[in-house]
Amino acid sequence: MGSLAAPREALLPLSYPPARRDESVVDDYHGVLIADPYRWLEDPESEEVKEFVERQARLTDSVLEKCEERERLRRRITALHDHPRYDTPFKRGGKYFYFHNTGLQAQSVLYVQKDLDGEAEVLLDPNKLSDDGTVALTLSSVSKDGKYLAYGLSSSGSDWVTVKVMRIEDKQPELDTLSWVKFSSISWTKDGKGFFYCRYPAPREGHELDAGTENNINLNHEVYYHFLGMDQSEDILCWRDPEHPKYIYGTDVTDDGKYALLYIEEGCNPTNKLYYCKLSLLPHGLEGFKGRNEMLPFIQLVDNFEARYLFVTNDDTKFTFMTNKGAPRYKLVRVDFIEPESWTDVLPEDDKDVLETASAVNNNQLLVSYLRDVKYGLQLRDLETGALLHEIPVDIGTVYGISGKREDSDVFIGFTSFLSPGIIYKCNLAAGVPEMQIFREAFVPGFHRENFEVKQVFVSSKDDTRIPMFIVSKKNIQLDGSHPCLLYGYGGFNISLTPSFNVTRLVLTRNLGFVFCIANIRGGGEYGEEWHKGGSLSKKQNCFDDFIASAEFLVSNGYTNPRRLCIEGRSNGGLLVATCMNQRPDLFGCVLAHVGVMDMLRFHKFTIGHAWTSDFGCSDNKEEFHWLIKYSPLHNVKRPWEKGDSHRLQYPSTMLLTADHDDRVVPLHSLKMLATMQYVLCTSLGSSPQSNPIIARIERKGGHGAGRPTQKMIDEAADRYSFAAKVMELSWTD
Repeated sequence: MGSLAAPREALLPLSYPPARRDESVVDDYHGVLIADPYRWLEDPESEEVKEFVERQARLTDSVLEKCEERERLRRRITALHDHPRYDTPFKRGGKYFYFHNTGLQAQSVLYVQKDLDGEAEVLLDPNKLSDDGTVALTLSSVSKDGKYLAYGLSSSGSDWVTVKVMRIEDKQPELDTLSWVKFSSISWTKDGKGFFYCRYPAPREGHELDAGTENNINLNHEVYYHFLGMDQSEDILCWRDPEHPKYIYGTDVTDDGKYALLYIEEGCNPTNKLYYCKLSLLPHGLEGFKGRNEMLPFIQLVDNFEARYLFVTNDDTKFTFMTNKGAPRYKLVRVDFIEPESWTDVLPEDDKDVLETASAVNNNQLLVSYLRDVKYGLQLRDLETGALLHEIPVDIGTVYGISGKREDSDVFIGFTSFLSPGIIYKCNLAAGVPEMQIFREAFVPGFHRENFEVKQVFVSSKDDTRIPMFIVSKKNIQLDGSHPCLLYGYGGFNISLTPSFNVTRLVLTRNLGFVFCIANIRGGGEYGEEWHKGGSLSKKQNCFDDFIASAEFLVSNGYTNPRRLCIEGRSNGGLLVATCMNQRPDLFGCVLAHVGVMDMLRFHKFTIGHAWTSDFGCSDNKEEFHWLIKYSPLHNVKRPWEKGDSHRLQYPSTMLLTADHDDRVVPLHSLKMLATMQYVLCTSLGSSPQSNPIIARIERKGGHGAGRPTQKMIDEAADRYSFAAKVMELSWTD
């Protein structure tokens, strides 16, 4: 455990910067009047908002300067982070491509090699595109013939992407530049003449814009086809639906090049419509649509939002899809486009395990991964019948980045766990029995896995649902309630939190004595769609109950005590920990809420927030408003000492984290929450029992998280965890 040090400089109660309250802003939600005095903080271009941010930043800096373990954390995290990392290779046009980071490079570099034994060459190094590493390569796709790379660049963490093209043979850039791309893949046609992509109209035509700082709602997603060498203005508009401006699209081109698939989503639910266009039947090909105000002739295969359909493979008109239709844990189905009403099961839904991925490989086989109590399993099955051929053994952990095409007998498989920095396996399927060989393995100097242990426990929630939780600690700790504990959660959007390696968390465990835990609460995808639905919409409170039950388990079983229990979450997880803080301020010593959705009554009005109504509901609907107002973090900050509890009870020490270019969960959520907490708990009172600090860390040139440069990740980790160490009175042990 982290030892108690000699007394250090205490954090005195903070003097918070004043923030104007506009009491005139009141909204009527179905007859219920709700004040919104910090509405002005929604304008990122306002000088008053910029001044508010600057004052809060200075306050936070003054706190962090008193956090004694900050520099030691930074040095140790940096040292352990400095190890080579690789992504799984993928093959196109007879060449191999992979991403690699030597350790502390701001961004990973894309390499190409003619064969696995040949010399690797740098194809694209995004570190050369900016001085501070804030230009990230967030999208990449190699043409099927291996001649061209289309790649997307984002700046300062924004979701906006600019797509460019490079010739792979001589690594020379083409002139192609595609702007205002967002939530898009790049789908090359087999002839290599161009690709499908998705974009939005420019947020503000004719205005200079620091992309990523705007709050404008994202509407009217569109599908285009770009011909190499052409100006974006000449791209073919393939699909739009102005009657449904909130729809979001995705595309896929089959390996045989004959079909383009169109996925249509109306939110974040795992459901989609599915259309197809037979490219091989277009009289003049895609070129025939140049200059014509005519969209592609897509045919409706599935025209409702009852289930999700993901393409696996096809043999001419016979298609195999992964779906959750009538199968909340997913299954594989087959349909012949000649008889679109007739669907048959290829691989039925499992009784317990969740089908995560399915890849057609080695001509007539399927490589499938399952999630079993939040741990991955791998199987090889027959493509035609779905029959099990082989169980492929993997350790307890997470399988990711499966890379292989229908024609490939060699497949690459990524693996990680809490105590495994990363292994890439090369699996040979040509032999009768799959042969798993280590292709690459990451090693972290100074990390000794034998000093740690991992457990999985099951916690009974408020309604007796069993909630899995992973616990990572030093070996053989005494359960005497003295250990600092970091509890992490998410609980939303069908996303599963599975085991993964994290240098920073191991530093906390090794040098500050933390016990690190992940609670796999409802709302995620750990047990399929029923688990997801059990923590969404009217049942969202189950997420908070599950997380609180997990925290209570850690206390009652001697892992920690409330004063030393820190909770952390990001995005929907930021909402999670903020809500739990409101509901049980007595249970936690520190809260780290990253880029959280805090205003549950207005989130749908900004950027892509409207897509989240599938998980949350929407305040425009009377019934759903009453769900949301009960837990919305912004609207439920209360003084705990006024509830008849002890006068000494207060909110835990809190750090809200956001970033100026986060155009996913825009910063206004955290800014309004910060102003509200500081006012209600502190500045509105002459003498407040709230002595625990309430601060915000506001990243400059940062976004929601994707594409963040390495140094920014290290700096943020050192800041937030030194803050936690300070307020929980922890000190360093070597």
